[in-house]
Amino acid sequence: MYPVWYNISMTTIDYKKDLIYKTKIEPEIVQVPKMQFVMIDGKGAPDPISGSDKDVSEFQAAMAVVYGIVYSVKFWDKKHKAPAGYVKFTMPPLEALWWMADGSDFDTSKPNEWRWTAMHRLPEFVDHKLFDEIVNELVDKKQSDVFKKARLETWAEGDAVQILHIGPYDQEGPNILKMHCFAAENGYQLKGKHHELYFGDPRRTKPEKLKTILRHPVEKVS
Repeated sequence: MYPVWYNISMTTIDYKKDLIYKTKIEPEIVQVPKMQFVMIDGKGAPDPISGSDKDVSEFQAAMAVVYGIVYSVKFWDKKHKAPAGYVKFTMPPLEALWWMADGSDFDTSKPNEWRWTAMHRLPEFVDHKLFDEIVNELVDKKQSDVFKKARLETWAEGDAVQILHIGPYDQEGPNILKMHCFAAENGYQLKGKHHELYFGDPRRTKPEKLKTILRHPVEKVS
């Protein structure tokens, strides 16, 4: 029995059909399965601070590393022997975990205190041996050790509350609050880190049309 996103006739993983990437504009409780990701950690706002001398934020630099690895996986068979279990796949969305440096509830008004993990889902055929081979090849090709900051990690959230936010990232606050209230009203408490999944390229999509799944793992109050 294949998952809904697995197209056996074309031997392609179609992540766009995965139900975990579908949600509503009202909060809901979902079950998030265990998946594996390329991850890289950092701190600060996703965009350069206004007036700073940096053209690229730490988050944007991390995205370049993540996408470099993911695209290397996607097209690995073009220049190398395909690894065992290799299949084509559509690109799932970029994701990120967010939390505060002091461990307090995530506060959208304090970007200097944000900590994050940028992450992108990888198919199960990617093991640590292939991952290390890809990283080493990118280090040699780009002449940069920055790719060594990335890691391959399995992530399992289980029960989570989530909502679809449509609009600019800096206007997520009301929907985050709405999501948290819904969880509490239904007998859940928050645990772990605030989680976001990004649909659309902010460089090409109007801010008011950006779509983001806001998610937070929860557990039943005993």
